[in-house]
Amino acid sequence: MTIFDVSGRKGFVLICCKPMKHEQFKILIVDDEKDILELLKYNLEKEGYKIKATDNGISAVEIADSFIPNIILLDIMMPGRDGVETCRILRLNSKLVDTHIIFLTARSEEYSEVAAFEVGADDYITKPIKPRALLSRIKALYKKAKNRQNEVPIVNVGNLIIDRTSYSVKQDDQEITLPKKEFELLYFLAQSPNKVFNREELLNKVWGSDVYVLARTVDVHIRKVREKIGEDYISTIKGVGYKFNHQ
Repeated sequence: MTIFDVSGRKGFVLICCKPMKHEQFKILIVDDEKDILELLKYNLEKEGYKIKATDNGISAVEIADSFIPNIILLDIMMPGRDGVETCRILRLNSKLVDTHIIFLTARSEEYSEVAAFEVGADDYITKPIKPRALLSRIKALYKKAKNRQNEVPIVNVGNLIIDRTSYSVKQDDQEITLPKKEFELLYFLAQSPNKVFNREELLNKVWGSDVYVLARTVDVHIRKVREKIGEDYISTIKGVGYKFNHQ
């Protein structure tokens, strides 16, 4: 049994859990609190993950570029470069299109959470960290990555070509740049043209059932996708949700 003891700004929790063996999964931990950094690193390595850690956002960008982690655990409040800006920069790196970014932070305000998701976060967990919940999220992301192996890699609808293998979108042969979550939302909707999905379904399918995300996050991402591919592709069904129009 592995002892998982994670300190937070408001206290600490202690739990025992069975070790997992996902040696191929790489995790980068970014936090300026030394105790959290060391405890997360020690215990996640015990679970079979390959770990790198740093205490600032500047070196995190450099490490991620060469390490290519599957998951980045990222604090918000750090000196030099905060987590939101770090996330924004990481999402510009084409090597990290499949990297999941989970914020671990003491900031519980709604605007901080919205800002995190707007720059490309996959999840947002407030401190003190609950190890069981964190390990559950990591396990869910691992399963999600395996399930994607069975997805249709390219969706061609109308004048759009949506390529899951390269996270690229082309419209009339013009490349359109979409952040990770915007791409995944478009890709998911485009796989089922003319089918209506409510916000809860989109949250579960795109962000995952283990992730707590505000419903308005879907609306924000839909708006941003429309700004880039045009208003005609995604329709709002009032009182229900959204659908991708087959053109």
